[in-house]
Amino acid sequence: MKIGILADRRGWHVEALAEALARRGCQTDFLPITRLVARVPGPPLVTINGQPLESYDALLIRTIPEGSLEQIIFRMNALHRLEAAGIRVMNRPAPLERTVDKYYTSSLLASSGLPTPRTVVAEGFDEAMEAFREFGDVVVKPLFGAGGRGIVRISDADVAYRTFRVLAMTRSIFYIQEFVPHGDYDLRGLVVGDRVVAAMRRRSEGWRHNVSQGAQPESYAMDEEATGLCVEASRLLETDYAGIDLLRTPRGYTVVEVNSIPGWSGLQRTTEIDIAQEIADHLLSLLGD
Repeated sequence: MKIGILADRRGWHVEALAEALARRGCQTDFLPITRLVARVPGPPLVTINGQPLESYDALLIRTIPEGSLEQIIFRMNALHRLEAAGIRVMNRPAPLERTVDKYYTSSLLASSGLPTPRTVVAEGFDEAMEAFREFGDVVVKPLFGAGGRGIVRISDADVAYRTFRVLAMTRSIFYIQEFVPHGDYDLRGLVVGDRVVAAMRRRSEGWRHNVSQGAQPESYAMDEEATGLCVEASRLLETDYAGIDLLRTPRGYTVVEVNSIPGWSGLQRTTEIDIAQEIADHLLSLLGD
């Protein structure tokens, strides 16, 4: 098998996946996703550094870096075109689109009856302030983003006013979630296929629990309810693998994030399971190997 790993740089995750695939006898190439070239009508349909992507048995998406709206749309449409040509892409373009946009994710979760925080998404400053007054204590997130970057919690009306004015000046979308009291931790379950292969509890002194922001990962055995919720969220969004973030509240669990390009360096420190191997093995099972 010939597998291409698409990312913005060759880092720890790319190397771990390449080693896992090599153990299964696969040839792997790192392909910088920012070097896409598409031809119409083709062939080749899409190349990176002169390599036709349709020559690969599968493409494993490790990162889609930040960029302009045009860059993001082009990258996604190139992946759609490759999938339409019969190339197995993991995760597939449609699930990537469902999860990269937090509004899209939240709306799908809520429409299917999965517990998720109350959320208001708006373009206007006045509507954002109205949402703050309704909730009183909110978490404001970038519509696109990961790793806890750019997220702020606001419980003061003056702070909300100044923050929303700045966001309005930058033409940002207001993604405002009601803050959910949950103690000093959250849970991350990594779903591969139809099962949670590993899970962790992330503790921190503040309300944010991203490992990249300093939270401490701990080994954790999810109960049946949490496990089922992770698998259900992944199945709903049609991901082959995903990181599902849960909060445990007095009313039960709630899903706060679904990441279809999850990192797992922190999770790997809490388990003896080779997570990269689990992902590689699942990809090869999809190819019938």
